[in-house]
Amino acid sequence: MSSATIKLFLAFGDPRRLRTAEISNWSGKAIAAPRTELGDLLRRDEVAKPGVYVLSGTDPDTGKPRAYVGEAEVIRDRLKQHSAKDFWVQAILFVSKDENLTKAHIRYLEGRLIAEAIAAGRVTLENSQASGSKLPESDREDMEVFLGKVRQLLPVLGSELVTPIVRFGDEVTNGAGNLRCKIKGLTAEGRRTSDGFVVFKSSEAVLKLRPAALSRNPFIVNLRARLVEDGSLEQQGDHLVFTRDVEFPSPSAAAAVVRGGATSGLAAWKDRTGRKLKDIEA
Repeated sequence: MSSATIKLFLAFGDPRRLRTAEISNWSGKAIAAPRTELGDLLRRDEVAKPGVYVLSGTDPDTGKPRAYVGEAEVIRDRLKQHSAKDFWVQAILFVSKDENLTKAHIRYLEGRLIAEAIAAGRVTLENSQASGSKLPESDREDMEVFLGKVRQLLPVLGSELVTPIVRFGDEVTNGAGNLRCKIKGLTAEGRRTSDGFVVFKSSEAVLKLRPAALSRNPFIVNLRARLVEDGSLEQQGDHLVFTRDVEFPSPSAAAAVVRGGATSGLAAWKDRTGRKLKDIEA
C-alpha cells in the first residue's frame, strides 16, 4: 500500500462526530457521521452525489460487528430509506469531487467492497449479494485506484470492514514471523498483528477445558464457547480445529483457547527454532 497524506476536517471539532477525509491528489472524498447526526449529514452537498456507503453497527442478536454496504446515484435518498434499519450507528460514504462516478462505477465499487468484506471476515454483512457491474478495462483500473483510497480511509474513519486480519507488513513490524503453540501432540500456528494475535485456519486446539478454567477463567470459557457456536472452532475427532483465521486481543488469549486454560502467550508461542515470543520481542 502506498504512503498517503490524509486531510481530516472535524465539522464540530470532535473526532467522533461528523468529519470529512481527503487524500492528496485523489479526486474522491469521504464523509463519516454517527447516526445521531444523520440530519447534519443529509444537509451536506456531497450526499446529493452518486457514491458508495457503509453503515456500521452491532448485530443485536450476536453482539458481533455488522455492516451494510450500498450504492446510490443520490446517496441522500438512500440513507433516508435506511432509517428503518436499527443496527447501524455510523455511516461512511465515498463520493467523487469531480463528479465522474457513474452508476456502473458505483455498482462496481459496491461489489468489490462486499467481496473484500467477506474475505476479511471481520463483520457480518447485512447484504452479501452485490448488484455488480462490468466495466471497460480503463474504467476498471480507475475504480481499483479509487478502491485503494477507500481501503486507506475506512480504518481512519473507524471501520475495519475490509482490513485483512493479517496485514501486509505485520511480519516486518513484529519481527517474529509465524509462531507455533503445541500441546498434547496438537499444533496451532499464528502471528502477532497490529491489533493482537491471529491464529491461522487449520490450527488445532484441545477439546476439553482444564478443570481450573471453568471456575477461574470465565473469559476463556465464554470465548471458546462463542468460537464453537459461530463455527470458528469445530470438533474433529479428539480435538478442535480452527475453520478460519481468528484474531485475539493478545497472545495469551490465543494460547489459552488453544490449550484450554490460562497460559502465558509470551512463553507458549515459539518460532521454528524454539525461541519464545518474549525472547524474540526482547
